[in-house]
Amino acid sequence: MQQPDDRRAALFLDRLIRERGETFSAVSRLIGRNPAYIQQFVKRGTPRKLDECDRRLLARYFDVDEASLGGPESLSRQSEQGNHRDLVAVPCLALDASAGPGTATEDEFAIGAFAFDTRWLRAIGSRPDMLSIIRVKGESMRPTLNDGDDILIDRGDGAERLRDGIYVLRIDDMLMVKRLARSPHRARLSIRSDNSLYPGWDNVGPAAVTIIGRVIWAGRRMN
Repeated sequence: MQQPDDRRAALFLDRLIRERGETFSAVSRLIGRNPAYIQQFVKRGTPRKLDECDRRLLARYFDVDEASLGGPESLSRQSEQGNHRDLVAVPCLALDASAGPGTATEDEFAIGAFAFDTRWLRAIGSRPDMLSIIRVKGESMRPTLNDGDDILIDRGDGAERLRDGIYVLRIDDMLMVKRLARSPHRARLSIRSDNSLYPGWDNVGPAAVTIIGRVIWAGRRMN
């Protein structure tokens, strides 16, 4: 059974989720849990309290003190000093964007998160709630993107604002990362691989392509 402090944390999280327009399942996936995890915590009191790692990730994502989610009071004082308030957690999704022939996948749940400075995200004009991180698979976008790179996708910068650049897209249920270019009359698209050894497609109708989002950042491990 939840103690009073744990119950207050559950009710506070419930209010945050409703006020921010989130869902229990989406927040559960953000912290890498099964879709019912947060609903069970809020509605049933199981688990009794949030795991420390889950609590820290949620506090950063919602930009609140850890103490308000059931953490020690000392964490609240640290947060007021700026230890957590300037970070936002962006979920890493359990899928790959193929930089090759294309990968079919339906598994789009969070397996972790990267923490980004909110001021930096604001400076590049991105809404934190529209960002996701996925991993590149394949070599067709070399040297721009390599196999294993993590890329930051802005889902708010998609088909409505489409312009020349690198995007994650779906064609016939195949997820891929490619360079897109608009034709002069803007009714057709060219889809390109940065690696000249891989094919591209010209004169593609926009209806044949589902734009997931624009690639705005990439990170990689240096050998």
